[in-house]
Amino acid sequence: MTTDITGDSPLTVEIGALQGGSAKLGQYAGQAVLIVNVASKCGLTPQYAGLERLHERFAERGFTVLGVPCNQFLGQEPGSAEEIAEFCSATYGVTFPMTEKVEVNGADRHPLYERLAGFADAGGHSGDIRWNFEKFLVGRDGRVLARFAPQTDPEAPEVVAAVEAALTG
Repeated sequence: MTTDITGDSPLTVEIGALQGGSAKLGQYAGQAVLIVNVASKCGLTPQYAGLERLHERFAERGFTVLGVPCNQFLGQEPGSAEEIAEFCSATYGVTFPMTEKVEVNGADRHPLYERLAGFADAGGHSGDIRWNFEKFLVGRDGRVLARFAPQTDPEAPEVVAAVEAALTG
């Protein structure tokens, strides 16, 4: 099932880039995008490696991973934009785009996550983001296609199959 949870694509939201300026999510229209709230000091942080491999594997077919740093879960993303960028590049070789640090839950939830949070995963969970590395797949048409739990490995068969379907469908 696909849904556009607000009648507006998540890709129409404005968000800052990690190191200044605008990430302009509209630039990803026509691509499949895996949006992931990330953190540098989390037990799931090694997922950066799988996210980068997924990004590299499908980039030429019109796919990107978009990392969205968030410090709402036990303060696991405390760094500045420069520190986050350096950590991701030096530790995991991250080349996929990253946005500014935002809140994904609560009264100050970023509008991007206002649009994403209502979409349910395969287990039926919708609403608040549960932890770092929750993943949302947005299709080429800007519609949310899938939501994956934080513990789901970025290279898990169900993620890869969803990305492939988004790129062919």
